[in-house]
Amino acid sequence: MGLNTKELIKKYGIRLTKSLGQNFLTDRNVVSRIVDTAELTKDDLVIEIGPGVGSMTGELATRAGKVIAVEIDRHLIPALKDHLQSFSNLEIINKDIMKVNVKDITVNNQGMRQKVVANLPYYITTPIIMKLLEEDNDIELMVFMVQKEVAQRMVAKPGGKDYGALSVAVQYYAQPEKVFDVPPHCFVPQPEVDSTIIKLKKNETPPVYLKDKDMFFKVVKASFGQRRKTLLNALSNSGALNKNKEEIREILSSVNINENARGETLSIEQFANLSNQFS
Repeated sequence: MGLNTKELIKKYGIRLTKSLGQNFLTDRNVVSRIVDTAELTKDDLVIEIGPGVGSMTGELATRAGKVIAVEIDRHLIPALKDHLQSFSNLEIINKDIMKVNVKDITVNNQGMRQKVVANLPYYITTPIIMKLLEEDNDIELMVFMVQKEVAQRMVAKPGGKDYGALSVAVQYYAQPEKVFDVPPHCFVPQPEVDSTIIKLKKNETPPVYLKDKDMFFKVVKASFGQRRKTLLNALSNSGALNKNKEEIREILSSVNINENARGETLSIEQFANLSNQFS
């Protein structure tokens, strides 16, 4: 099994960087369950974001055909390379995933199914996930450790308090599924929140027809920008839509949406129908 996470931190004299939101996973059972969730075979290329001290990296490399571990903290690179040197199918990259195009780092591995597995710093969870969903890449499946509340928002359905712009965006690009919760004591240092493993299976085709994807997301953002306001007022107040109140009223009426409804009651299909009237 090799050294556990706490032993690795001690051996390599690793100091956690608070600004990077580092919480290293220490529970081997949780690691195995996360890797199980990715359903890996030797045909898979895994991009691991934020491997830390490699708590999960060895397990990924054992099961997958290739692992590319992207770690922003240069202080962790020597430890990763040293204790994982026996894995010839592992490539370690010292970069910020937000500044990396996945196609650039996977260019030599064409033909392999691409998956992402990551224990993400909570402060940058949403930007990383949305970047990977939005950019032109060949990723099919993503498994993330995220803050429990973020996972609830991703899978939320219309009408609930957790349903918002993130729900619509994630569900436009993928099919999200909450897999299991992870309590704070499974990490070092312990986070102040509960965590959840979420699986995102990328949609092969969009779930709705859009005339203009940018307009769709503008409408969604405007609808949730002022949650207490009716759709009529929220959309009218949005400078991004360039429509006055009467024009908004007519558009809502044309797609049979009550002008006094609120954004959290609309399905993705309704948002699509609505945004198509703006295009």
